[in-house]
Amino acid sequence: MKINKQDEYGLRILLRISRSESEEGLSIPQLSELEELSQPYVAKITRALRLGGLIESTPGQRGGYVLTRSPEQITIKAAIDALGGQLYTREAVKDINGKSKWCIDSVDCSMKTLWSALQQSVDMVLENITLQHLTCSETSGTPTFEQQLNTLRAFVENRMLE
Repeated sequence: MKINKQDEYGLRILLRISRSESEEGLSIPQLSELEELSQPYVAKITRALRLGGLIESTPGQRGGYVLTRSPEQITIKAAIDALGGQLYTREAVKDINGKSKWCIDSVDCSMKTLWSALQQSVDMVLENITLQHLTCSETSGTPTFEQQLNTLRAFVENRMLE
């Protein structure tokens, strides 16, 4: 499995909402226009984000969606989890049963171990990147996305040398 369009658009919608200066947030029609997506598709994505606890609706005729927490408290992993996109799930490789030529003779298939390790590595990166990293300016005092990635890259390289 790979990160799909819904995951990408969901992140874009979260970023739009986080950048909004309106206390009422952004409505589905506004998000639809800004992201050039159909209103039903935006409604589907905002529902997933709302059920994931990342956004909430504001009441009233001028109401819209706002973040439930500050951008520095919402990780990209939380967003991807709410949207349902993971690289690896047990269901995705349920047909790998350890009896093919690609598996070692053990209780668990070596391919499952590989995909699980890959998912853990991806999760580690996504848990350390927040909406704030994607929206901050160079002068905000918050580490930029590039700085955060460099820190994570160094961490992974050190772990590989151990």
